[in-house]
Amino acid sequence: MPSGPAGRPLVVAGLFAGVGGIELGLHKAGHSTRLLCEIEPGACAVLEERFGGVPLHQDIRTLRAVSKDVEMIAAGFPCQDLSQAGLTRGIDGAQSGLVSHVFELLQQRRVPWVLLENVPFMLQLNRGRALDYVLSAIERLGYKWAYRVIDSRAFGLPQRRERVYIVASLDHDPRRVLFAGDEEPTELDRDSRTACGFYWTEGIRGLGWAVDAVPTLKGGSTVGIASPPAIWMPDGRIVKPDIRDAERLQGFTANWTAPAEAVTRRGFRWKLVGNAVTVDVARWLGDRLLKLDGRESPEEYPLRPGAPWPKSACNVGSGRFGAIVSTWPVRRKARPLAKFLRFPAEPLSAKAAAGFLARTRVSSLRFPPGFIDAIEAHLDRMRSTAAAA
Repeated sequence: MPSGPAGRPLVVAGLFAGVGGIELGLHKAGHSTRLLCEIEPGACAVLEERFGGVPLHQDIRTLRAVSKDVEMIAAGFPCQDLSQAGLTRGIDGAQSGLVSHVFELLQQRRVPWVLLENVPFMLQLNRGRALDYVLSAIERLGYKWAYRVIDSRAFGLPQRRERVYIVASLDHDPRRVLFAGDEEPTELDRDSRTACGFYWTEGIRGLGWAVDAVPTLKGGSTVGIASPPAIWMPDGRIVKPDIRDAERLQGFTANWTAPAEAVTRRGFRWKLVGNAVTVDVARWLGDRLLKLDGRESPEEYPLRPGAPWPKSACNVGSGRFGAIVSTWPVRRKARPLAKFLRFPAEPLSAKAAAGFLARTRVSSLRFPPGFIDAIEAHLDRMRSTAAAA
């Protein structure tokens, strides 16, 4: 089935759908979802509530085909084996390797469009073998492809979150989708009015530091232990954001993942949110799929075999080329992080603050001026409050 002309919404099959970040963004752009596939019970509860009436298949391994009217397969396939914070087993891992089932479906019927998403560490892990595996499979199926690392901050959301988005097409130039827009990323210096995010679970090899933003929200523990970042607020408080603000940082409405609590513990919602695709990025992609009016390509250069993967590249039939384009396709106005937060934030516990400080004292990291003093003052306040209780 050939893809239609620009301007016509697409019928989508959402595989590895999670809590529906890609699908919601595409819906907002005018596309429709005909099938969802997701195995995690909490995520399934969210999909059943938020996408009522859309068939939900629960195991990619038993999905034999997509219906003939499907025009796009979208898949934010598992990142556990490809993430720097994960198992780093690579594309052969039991989770990330499930993307092979996407290619099996495409062998059954080559749908006009494919959209894939994953972590940027896949460009580096094992010399980028996972990315080469994915792109080589797409090429063997006869698709043109382009990929681009995109930062969610470009869309006005105070979360520093880079992800790789791959768009493949049988009939159109995917560069017209992905390479539109090239803004200079905004990098801020902290001042006394600026909130800064960090991961209190780190402190030895890294910090996850983000100025006027939170660091990338993570999936966290497989047993549902919450893994929120911490925020150094302008007034000196050290807090953890509410799960409802975490949902908003991903472009969802507050309480989007609340249906998951019917089948799992509340803390598991952090995993669902951390694994999700940012809705605003997916909507931008959905808008681009309707327009296809972007420039064919920014400046390109041939990719040498074995060379490191760049942050953007393409192959539209003449070989693989790197592309010089930023991680910010747009520049949406952002609210300061401290004002973005809508729900009461929880103070970082004394135990968590003390553990973080202990790690920093044996670390060789350099910390922002005043930061360690702020953590120590917070710990003193928490201990004094506990002693007075």
